Amino acid sequence: MAPTDPVNPPGEPAPSLLEGRLWVDGCFDFFHHGHAGAVVQARQLGTELYVGVHSDEAILENKGPTVMTLRERLLATDACRWVTKSVAYAPYVTQLDWISHFGCKYVVHGDDITSDSSGEDCYRFVKAANRFKVVKRTPSISTTDLVGRMLLCTRTHFIKDLERVLQGEEGHGTVEEKKKVGEEMKERIRLYATDETAKNPGADVWFWNGEEKKEGREERGVFRELFKGIGPKPGQRVVYVDGGFDLFSSGHIEFLRLVTQKEEKLARQEGWYSQQAIDERKGKGADYGPAFVVAGVHDDEVINREKGVNYPIMNVFERGLCVLQCKYINAVVFGAPFKPTKGYLTSLPWGTPDAVYHGPTSFMPHTEDVYAVPKEMGIYKEIGHHDYEEVNAGTIVQRIMKSRDLYEARQKAKGMKADIEAAHRERELLEEQQRKKEEAIAAQKE
Repeated sequence: MAPTDPVNPPGEPAPSLLEGRLWVDGCFDFFHHGHAGAVVQARQLGTELYVGVHSDEAILENKGPTVMTLRERLLATDACRWVTKSVAYAPYVTQLDWISHFGCKYVVHGDDITSDSSGEDCYRFVKAANRFKVVKRTPSISTTDLVGRMLLCTRTHFIKDLERVLQGEEGHGTVEEKKKVGEEMKERIRLYATDETAKNPGADVWFWNGEEKKEGREERGVFRELFKGIGPKPGQRVVYVDGGFDLFSSGHIEFLRLVTQKEEKLARQEGWYSQQAIDERKGKGADYGPAFVVAGVHDDEVINREKGVNYPIMNVFERGLCVLQCKYINAVVFGAPFKPTKGYLTSLPWGTPDAVYHGPTSFMPHTEDVYAVPKEMGIYKEIGHHDYEEVNAGTIVQRIMKSRDLYEARQKAKGMKADIEAAHRERELLEEQQRKKEEAIAAQKE
């Protein structure tokens, strides 16, 4: 990668602008479900989605220091289920020649204004060219919000029982308000569980409730389905992974990518990629991979008991959404036990898994062997060391605390920029009102 933004977009230009090929761009600093929310809505508007990722230098100049490197941020966008292609070093102020170079006719962004270092709208050029589409911004989440949680060590974001929250039985506000919030959260889970088109069911989503031990006996617990997805296809191995997936980032993503890669290598040895096998699968529809990966996501209480302080930084709902948007995942189980028992594993809705994978990192210190049962069952597999194994919630918080003054300045600057952006919004509103007024007068004259 070049050290700074190239003046011209890389590669050969697209022969023409494609109506269905859309462009989104951003910082995507520790890619969270707010980013994914914009991406999935953008994907619904077309057939392809190109994602421009700004350089560390451009973000520093216009917004402040990044938490994640460009390489780490690209790994995250590449792993998003709805992204067709990631483009590094996209200009901070979106340029028409850049998006045209990649054949993207329209740029998509949330209904908030993003400004550059001078306070000008980053999308002013594409708006002037009428090549701009708007989607709803994901409420109550941003990189700035998450940094604030780390700096202030707040715990108000925790969720005690996600299933009850979705049913409107837990949370803040009146009965009607809780019910409305629950329905909105449930709809967001459904959206994030869609396939690569963002229009059809994709991932399975389940809840698990139960105790690992009850009166000395192992308890299976109760599985309840929230959304039905595609499910395992003929010949696929069911693979189980679990974790907190807090501040879902490059360490988690690389682990999941390597799980998929390892399963592909095993399948290749068994003839999965022979032309005959491929033709047989295509004869029944589109081809598919050899593994069906199920991710168990631990509750906030479980993680906090192990890590303390104000971990997890993201609550179980937010972490689940981050996992769902990842293309290496086929199903999610909310409330998965910290220690997978035989009763739990053998009662999974997809059957006993063919493999249980764990990575090289362990941010949660514990003395007992959490994966003793999968080892006894002969289904335990490990992913070895990799380039991002040290990147987890703990190291991300350390990065921020190490440069606390810089990030606090960024938080303050964000507030000042919000005032400038509000002024821009007010100006745009006045201009729109004036335009409508002039059109009405012109219509009366006719």
